Amino acid sequence: MEHPIRSLHHVTASVDDAQRDLDFCVDALGLRLVKTTVNFDNHHVYHFYYGDEVGTPGTIWTTFPYRGWGVPVGTKGVGQVGVTSFSVPEGTLPFWKARLEAHGTAVDDVPPRFGEPALAVADPSGLAIELVATRDARAPWTHGGVDEVNAVRGLHSVTMTVDTPAPTVALFRDLLGCTVVDETDGRVRLAVRGVNLPGHRLDLVHGTSAARARNGIGTVHHVALGVASSEDQRRLREELIRYGCQVTEVRDRCYFESIYFREPGGVLIEVATVQPGFTVDETPAALGRQLKLPPWEEPHRLAIEARLPEVRKP
Repeated sequence: MEHPIRSLHHVTASVDDAQRDLDFCVDALGLRLVKTTVNFDNHHVYHFYYGDEVGTPGTIWTTFPYRGWGVPVGTKGVGQVGVTSFSVPEGTLPFWKARLEAHGTAVDDVPPRFGEPALAVADPSGLAIELVATRDARAPWTHGGVDEVNAVRGLHSVTMTVDTPAPTVALFRDLLGCTVVDETDGRVRLAVRGVNLPGHRLDLVHGTSAARARNGIGTVHHVALGVASSEDQRRLREELIRYGCQVTEVRDRCYFESIYFREPGGVLIEVATVQPGFTVDETPAALGRQLKLPPWEEPHRLAIEARLPEVRKP
């Protein structure tokens, strides 16, 4: 069986204030806002997508700003992505430390992991983010106030917290085509298709004695893996069901189609198609500037806009 997963696709988190999220992701990290839409399950909440110039899978970070909706602060722990890591060029961590501290962001050094130094960054909602200095040939977005020498290249990896790694490793190996490429005490590194490069890595942290995670503000909701086609996605869905996973029906997210399931350690996984992408309803130059609604919500645009918070976009 040829495994259909190509790379990481995106990571989605629950955050607090919409404007503070925009300011951090665009003004501090220098990411591009590639899509402004709404949470399809709660259309009075924004859904922001950030990434490179066109939101290439493997560069995408997305957020739901829930301020005002009574969503509590979440608990990081077992059964959740605990850390999202972004890739930056080797030698640029001093630049990033100075830049983020100038934006009022707390930054700490992280011991090198598998030979790569990193910074731990606390975003305004309390999410655990890392900037990892590594070799990464992907082209960055360079119109966000950070030059090409220093700019974020995309997602480096995610760190998933589980009690016991073996069942998770087995599923990712047997159905999702991942390979164990590195291992140290309490941490296993998986790579999609065995490609040990940024944008393809998932770390499993285990033996932490952490409590069970609880979703809420300041936590990652899910990590998405990318597949090339709807046919690959549907075939994988059937294989996951035969494996014993409970998998959702295919859901239309306008910019990709999605299915969701929980891996044995409890982490919510999405499998998203690469197509049609974010330029399906906006030109590349105009990405992110206007509020885009799914067709079924267009009749309610005025009511939706009236309940969304006002934000200043880049």
